[in-house]
Amino acid sequence: MSVRSIIISEMQRVAAEQKQTLGRLEDSTSLLELGLDSLGFAILVARLEEVLGVDPFTMSDDVAVPVTLGDLADLYEQASELAEQKV
Repeated sequence: MSVRSIIISEMQRVAAEQKQTLGRLEDSTSLLELGLDSLGFAILVARLEEVLGVDPFTMSDDVAVPVTLGDLADLYEQASELAEQKV
């Protein structure tokens, strides 16, 4: 399963658990339009760290804040690649 697919799957899971409705799950969709609140995003980041084994927000002091779903997916893909290179 790709990093993008995992992110979308976990978003859907968090939204269902939090009884929230997600917006369009497209790369161009703003994270603000997705429908997750701050708690939902916090849960998502924690879950993604468990599933993917990386937290791009703590891997570097120079992390660009993601604005869209595509940005978020790219951030996690890059972090996953960096983690694999370090092994």
